[in-house]
Amino acid sequence: MSKVLVFVYGVVSYLIFFASFLYLAGFLTNMVVPKTIDSGVVEPFWQSLLVNLILLTIFALQHSVMARPGFKAWWVRIIPKAIERSTYVLLSSLALFLLYYYWQPMTSMIWQVENEIARLIIWAVFALGVLIIFLSTFMIGHFELFGLKQVLHHYLGKGEITPFFRSPGFYQLVRHPIMTGFIIAAWATPDMSQGHFVFALVSTLYILVALRFEEKDLVDSLGDAYKSYQKSVPQLVPFIKPRNQSDN
Repeated sequence: MSKVLVFVYGVVSYLIFFASFLYLAGFLTNMVVPKTIDSGVVEPFWQSLLVNLILLTIFALQHSVMARPGFKAWWVRIIPKAIERSTYVLLSSLALFLLYYYWQPMTSMIWQVENEIARLIIWAVFALGVLIIFLSTFMIGHFELFGLKQVLHHYLGKGEITPFFRSPGFYQLVRHPIMTGFIIAAWATPDMSQGHFVFALVSTLYILVALRFEEKDLVDSLGDAYKSYQKSVPQLVPFIKPRNQSDN
């Protein structure tokens, strides 16, 4: 695979990711985008629930399995190492688009806030969650996180990027601010339909489970530096004393 092709692949993968991220905001807010979490033909409840759980499971499996070190070590025997991250980002984005397209609306309301001021406050909280996600990626290296830096280094012949531990900005408040932001955005809606509730609940449960595996990998990779970080910084909720590491 030529350096130019690797670079183009990384750029295209990044642009698809960015489109999936922007679409997510419209999907959850029922605004702007053509297919949202509450739009479409309403099918029987149990059929819709099953389809939606399958879609969420597809994303969760892809997102978690491809993130494990063992899978990465096997995967880079098949694809160039420079595009490992870009491929992960690309497939995660495609899994999200699959979810957007086939999501079955479940429109019965669990709660619906009528007061306009309260609605504005809730939408502000949603926007805060999205902003936390976006800013957090830049605090630890946005372009490296989404594979662009790797393909650029490959194109320029600079060699591989050596990861190192850092905890800037929001990472001094919680260990996983991207996930904190996502949970905020998933739950912050003045119009909580059954479908939105399923999305928020399953996503939150997935994050709680997935972080246990991710933190184990981080300890294995970073050793005492990350163990010390675990002891001083809470996982997802700021200002709460971290639990004993056997619970994390």
